[in-house]
Amino acid sequence: MVTIRPEQSDDTPAVRRVLEAAFPTLVEADLVEKLRNSGKASISLVAEDDGRIVGHILFSPVTFDPPVAAIAFSLAPMAVLPGHEKHGVGRRLVQNGLAECHSKGACLVVVLGDPPYYGRFGFERASRHGLRNEFGVEESFMVFMLEAGAHPPPGTMVKYAPEFSDLPKIQG
Repeated sequence: MVTIRPEQSDDTPAVRRVLEAAFPTLVEADLVEKLRNSGKASISLVAEDDGRIVGHILFSPVTFDPPVAAIAFSLAPMAVLPGHEKHGVGRRLVQNGLAECHSKGACLVVVLGDPPYYGRFGFERASRHGLRNEFGVEESFMVFMLEAGAHPPPGTMVKYAPEFSDLPKIQG
């Protein structure tokens, strides 16, 4: 049975193996290490099946331009070990992660991801809320609204942590 729990320091090698197996390059695995090393891995959860790490999700802080006094996170990356997809592992990681973001007082969570997949969780186009991103993508830039009282105004730019600047250009 798969359990979701916070990542622990001794999980690091297993998390890297999951990321390396789930993605075609080392970009995501390296991103997680950079975010971890810079103290920006705000929420890091693992999916464990019979003592083996089979999934991982990370949430890091985002800021706003113009500045808004609100807590918000980006979901990136999320990975499930090949052979464990389509068994609800990713769903549980996302749901538990969103609950953790809510418990930390976040007003929203953004993701650059597949609209049909993330739409199942209640993510919607961020542009519907007037949010922009520094990557120049619209359809795949999505938001999950958490707290109604503290949202940034329309036209606000969502700024990811500087560690994301090393990523290849995003299509979408």
